[in-house]
Amino acid sequence: MIHGAFCGPWAFDDWRDLFAARGFEVHTPVLRYHDCGRHPPQALGTTSLTDYADDLETLLEKIGRPAFLIGHSMGGLLAQMLAARRDVAAIACLAPSPPYGVLPSTPFEVASAQALYFAGDFWSKPLKPERWIAAANALDMLDEKERERVFSRFVPESGLATFEIMQWPFDTRRASSVAAANVTCPVLCVVGAKDRVNPPGTVRLIARRYRDLATFEEIPNHSHWLIGEPGWEKIAARVLEFFDNATKEEAA
Repeated sequence: MIHGAFCGPWAFDDWRDLFAARGFEVHTPVLRYHDCGRHPPQALGTTSLTDYADDLETLLEKIGRPAFLIGHSMGGLLAQMLAARRDVAAIACLAPSPPYGVLPSTPFEVASAQALYFAGDFWSKPLKPERWIAAANALDMLDEKERERVFSRFVPESGLATFEIMQWPFDTRRASSVAAANVTCPVLCVVGAKDRVNPPGTVRLIARRYRDLATFEEIPNHSHWLIGEPGWEKIAARVLEFFDNATKEEAA
């Protein structure tokens, strides 16, 4: 279970317990420097998506067998990157960030990318989580008390990784690239109908990259925090069903 930007393994606490109860050996790795609290080393700022993916690939090597991957937001992009690198059983991308080449589908995405430049050379420094941005976009379906509880656990994010996702046309390294033809496992792409961060139109384009392997599902009355919004249990149950079906298809 791969957490998203500004977060940590705690984001999957409820999911980890649910999947463990179903018999899964669950791993919730922490992305590099995301266990340093609100004051990470400056090196976080220049940590690339490929650094995160390399660390996760090392974990997959230690597991030693094809794993099921669940990724939220940036974690959903990392799941796609890993599936293109290694043999995995299936991936579930929850409100996934788009890989290199997927154009934004809304003016809000374009405006959000441009607003990053107000932070100056953001691509070379850690970016602090902003309460008002999280409240209005990522955590907007939570009540005020729960929203504050979740936000209090947010940590800074890599400016470089943010650049690689949101400003991919200017990234000469193409760090967020995913060789879609190398992805041979079932892919589930789930998005909330009210998600403005990674909206339905964009996630649908992501799913199309994986052809007949992909299943796209838009969930009414949900936004970006699919892993913790009221009703998250139904989304988790759908992922369990998807993984179960993938296992049956593999056996057949």
